[in-house]
Amino acid sequence: MAYSNFTLETVLSTFQLEKIESIGLFSEIDPVAPRPHFKAELAEKATLAATIGTEKARSELIVADVLFELRKHLNRRISLFSGIDFSVDAENDLTGICDFLVSLSPGQLLVDAPVIILVEAKKEDLLGGIGQCAAEMLAAQRFNEKKENHIPCVYGAVTSGTDWRFLKLTEKYLHVDLTIYQITQCDKIFGILTSMVAQKA
Repeated sequence: MAYSNFTLETVLSTFQLEKIESIGLFSEIDPVAPRPHFKAELAEKATLAATIGTEKARSELIVADVLFELRKHLNRRISLFSGIDFSVDAENDLTGICDFLVSLSPGQLLVDAPVIILVEAKKEDLLGGIGQCAAEMLAAQRFNEKKENHIPCVYGAVTSGTDWRFLKLTEKYLHVDLTIYQITQCDKIFGILTSMVAQKA
């Protein structure tokens, strides 16, 4: 079973995770403004992606742009991967392709620990993507441990490009923020992603 086959129910039961739902888990995080021209370009791309209406368009025109801007904002101290095979634990079905993966290592040729953020792009069904993203986060947690580069939290996001929902995994606790952030709140989304890399959230 690949990541895409996991539902929230199956990932919780299979790996005995405890789900903690909250509203505004990341609400106290300060917004971070990207470069001025980026916001204008993103607004135009978001409109185009919504008009095209496919998951691929949203992924390429919005999600990839946001994560690339994050890497640029952090002076390339992180690495960014898209559509990469991140098969970590075949015995437990933690295998498959991740839409987007962010590592705290700056090396770009190979995925290196610690993996910090997994982003799953969905056409519209954010709820349906939570299980898949949680499985990827669990794989990242195990990957980091195997590489002896353990970090306290692994973060995740499920996004349609225009809507973003954020997750946090600490040990066996899966925190799900019920708040959905709109791409029009770009500064807030950017602030949350920046804080994840800084391990402050």
